[in-house]
Amino acid sequence: MVCWASSATAGGNAPSGAVIGQGKAVFDKWCAMCHAVGEHMPGTASLQAKYGGSIPAVLEERKDMNPDFIRHFVRNGVLIMPAFRKTEITDADLDALSAYLSYKK
Repeated sequence: MVCWASSATAGGNAPSGAVIGQGKAVFDKWCAMCHAVGEHMPGTASLQAKYGGSIPAVLEERKDMNPDFIRHFVRNGVLIMPAFRKTEITDADLDALSAYLSYKK
């Protein structure tokens, strides 16, 4: 698989629909349980408290996250968010997730 983050950003090319779809699937499997829209979402509630509405608390609504930012928090975790190992979210899946969250329309 071609790494979208390393190949497309240099040339300014958008990730393919397949990569975006893969990233959405990764988000739904690993992230949505804490970061989706709705009540009782600990990640969304935490970001709402942190930012006080100055930026969206729902990750899928954010426009300020680049692939490196996303990779850092997925691999390292923060506060109560765990770090995800490569056996959970592969590098290819992390690239797709990063493309989905940073390039979605």
